[in-house]
Amino acid sequence: MPLPLFLTMLALVIGTAGATLALAFWAKVPLVALGFAALAGSLLLGMRQWR
Repeated sequence: MPLPLFLTMLALVIGTAGATLALAFWAKVPLVALGFAALAGSLLLGMRQWR
């Protein structure tokens, strides 16, 4: 993978994560709920790969 593409993808992922956190804080979503949602998504993806 070329370096400019990798850096662009990395910047987009970091920007998207920041936008998600900013939107969650703006909507007054509890951080615990956001953590549980991330954990559930991680578990679902892990189970999908394991199967």
